[in-house]
Amino acid sequence: MRKVLCIEDDPAMIDLVTLILKNRGFEVYGATSGAQGLELITAHNPDLVLLDLMMPEMDGWDVYQRMKADEHMRAIPVIVVTAKAQNIDKVLGLNIAKVQDYITKPFSPSELVKSINRVLGDSDAEELPA
Repeated sequence: MRKVLCIEDDPAMIDLVTLILKNRGFEVYGATSGAQGLELITAHNPDLVLLDLMMPEMDGWDVYQRMKADEHMRAIPVIVVTAKAQNIDKVLGLNIAKVQDYITKPFSPSELVKSINRVLGDSDAEELPA
């Protein structure tokens, strides 16, 4: 079973992601802060991290930089899931920071599942209807 960690300061968004992904057979963990997210990465070694950018204390880019600086975390793929919808933010994420994908909120369940399947190399996996 694939493990996904959702680092997001909004518990309702974690619940939504969990609902969408558990129905697709994923094991989902949620962290409501960057620090908690880094702890859960160490504890659970997820196959993928869904990372919000705008969080208090430690924002998503700080979490991402710490992941890439750690030899045990740097290979874990990251999909940014954020309300920052400006083209410049997406360009920075995909081309400068080299995150695996960049999804803006609000998103559809099928968009999330399609992105995760693509990043994990599960393109044959069944997708949710839109």
